[in-house]
Amino acid sequence: MNLQTIARPWLSVIIPTYNGEKFLPAALDSVVLQESSGIECIAVDDGSTDETISILNHYRQKLPMRILQRKRHGNWVANTNYALAFATGKYVCFLHQDDVWLSGRLKKMKRLIEEHPDVILFLHPSYYLDTVGNYLGVWQCPLTPYPKTIKPEIMVEKLLIQNFIAIPAPIFRRDVSQIVGGLDESAWYTADWDFWLKIARHGEAAYHPTPLSGFRIHSTSQTVTRSSYLHDFRRQLETVFRKHFDLWESTIDRKRQICKIAVFSIEVNVTLAGFIHQKKTGLLNLIVEFLLLGPTGWRLYIENSRIWERVISRLRAQVAAHPPQTVGGHSSNSRPAN
Repeated sequence: MNLQTIARPWLSVIIPTYNGEKFLPAALDSVVLQESSGIECIAVDDGSTDETISILNHYRQKLPMRILQRKRHGNWVANTNYALAFATGKYVCFLHQDDVWLSGRLKKMKRLIEEHPDVILFLHPSYYLDTVGNYLGVWQCPLTPYPKTIKPEIMVEKLLIQNFIAIPAPIFRRDVSQIVGGLDESAWYTADWDFWLKIARHGEAAYHPTPLSGFRIHSTSQTVTRSSYLHDFRRQLETVFRKHFDLWESTIDRKRQICKIAVFSIEVNVTLAGFIHQKKTGLLNLIVEFLLLGPTGWRLYIENSRIWERVISRLRAQVAAHPPQTVGGHSSNSRPAN
């Protein structure tokens, strides 16, 4: 099978890669298992030095695959934009080399798309996975499921508090991605958040409530390793929030309330990043700021941030990656039974 056999694909799958030999076969296998016709896969490689290109070439026998090779940029966002320029499908989605789709994803999402032709953004929850594919938790979206659709102003309000969209979950209209100018290549951490906010302003969204993809948590991902630069990390979060908050139209009271919650959410994200990288964090101040949000603020933050899902899944990933040592048949950090 080759790209030339696909006439006007309904979906373009953008797959940025770099030294992905460990996880890439699982990602591509999950596309093969969809047994879906009418799609094109566009892999853009960032100068890999391992077996990534060989793996991609192997899957050209199983998938309508186009491989774009570039010199090393170190920027998945720039590579994603580059691949988007080659996409021909009416709809587009992203699949990173360390993520996977679950069985039947495309069939279910295509049916949803056909039922809602005017919707521009389609979403579903994702499972958190560890490095070997074990279940760590579920990453849900605080959205009303179909057949109801989500209005742009509601979607933007919720996203301003926290990006709750996993990279492998959305399917969006390609023409809208062109209108908004693609992803911001200067934002290595917040590019996807910014992109979903830009897309959301242009039309309604629909939410399928069943998890249909897996988002892998591991210590070598770019967002984890580079989040150690806390100053730049904070700057990107604040820049995206301020840009889209200023564009969002609502009442003065509602904007004041959402602003307060979103600023707190940024502090939580920076604190969690600092904790992961063993840097000093102002946990006590964070607790005080949470209390000052009040009952309505607590509810809106917890509901839209998915904070417990994010924290618990990452704690489980830490335990899976660094299991407690055992001494004499007992865990070294637990007390033996008397």
